[in-house]
Amino acid sequence: VRTMVMRDRKDARETFVLNRGVWDQPDKEQPIQPGTPTCLPGQPKDAPQNRGALANWVVSKENPLTPRVVVNRYWQRFFGTGLVTTTEDFGSQGERPTHPRLLDWLAAEFLESGWNVKHMLKLIVMSATYQQSSKATPAMLEVDASNQWLARGTRFRLTSQAIRDQALMVSGLLVNKLGGPPVKPYQPLGIWSDLSLGKIKYVQDHGESLYRRTLYTFWRRASSPTMLFDVASRQVCKVRTSRTNTPLHALVLMNDNTYVEAARKLAERVMLEGGASDEERLAYGFRLATCRHATDAERAVLLDVLTKVRADYMSDNEKVKALLARGESPVNEKLDRTEVAACAAVMNMILNLDEVITKE
Repeated sequence: VRTMVMRDRKDARETFVLNRGVWDQPDKEQPIQPGTPTCLPGQPKDAPQNRGALANWVVSKENPLTPRVVVNRYWQRFFGTGLVTTTEDFGSQGERPTHPRLLDWLAAEFLESGWNVKHMLKLIVMSATYQQSSKATPAMLEVDASNQWLARGTRFRLTSQAIRDQALMVSGLLVNKLGGPPVKPYQPLGIWSDLSLGKIKYVQDHGESLYRRTLYTFWRRASSPTMLFDVASRQVCKVRTSRTNTPLHALVLMNDNTYVEAARKLAERVMLEGGASDEERLAYGFRLATCRHATDAERAVLLDVLTKVRADYMSDNEKVKALLARGESPVNEKLDRTEVAACAAVMNMILNLDEVITKE
């Protein structure tokens, strides 16, 4: 079924400069016509003055701005900061690029590749610049504390969406299904009701919908998903979100149903795949989450924590029941419930390690 969304008027509507930008105060003595900024290459003389012509101009090879803006956002995604730090503003109020020739080269490469996004992302992550260690020496910090000159790898906390997806993936819960309608994962009771005076209620999904990538999470602009932080409000378009550190972040990562359930399933995974001894299982879980082997000191700490929480859970069966009841995924009945709970507590700690939630 074809449905008309919009169409051009037969006769163009007269448009005027607005007095002080007030929408209902047009200046009849200053009529204006469609056009493009004079600081950029213009449109072909025979181009119609409509939306199609504007779209063609935006992606024209003669227009250098679009590919520069796009590759700068890709750069920000991997390095934390764009080559132009004001990612949302390339105008006169924005910052100058730190590496102008690199930005131009990336933009040209993007165009010549046929706007191939995968090619650009692969190019960036395989570069020597991206693959540098994030370890900073005193000399580096003294000369370039903000790493503007990219002498080392950048280090910053992952987005809350990526942290959630990572926890689901490591635990084996992540559903890789592509596309489909939005999903409604775990959320504390009453959030929507309180904000809508009881008119709108949140109805949680079940089954695989609870474990899909955060990209598919249903979002109300008046109430963003509670497990996310440092995200745009979506009232306006925002391409550079803030990074803050508050106790609320740790409270979410340690107590939200998604993360507690992920820790429980990760515990089951390491008990089934990691070996027979505590040392082997803890080392396996640590490596799954951090992608490296634990040091002897780290193994000792993990083993000490496991010993303490195991003793705690063995003396309080209600705690075991409460932990294993978190989340809708079934508990593996073949495994000792107390051991699963104790291991889950350690896995929860591992999933909250700085290097697990940080891009090194």
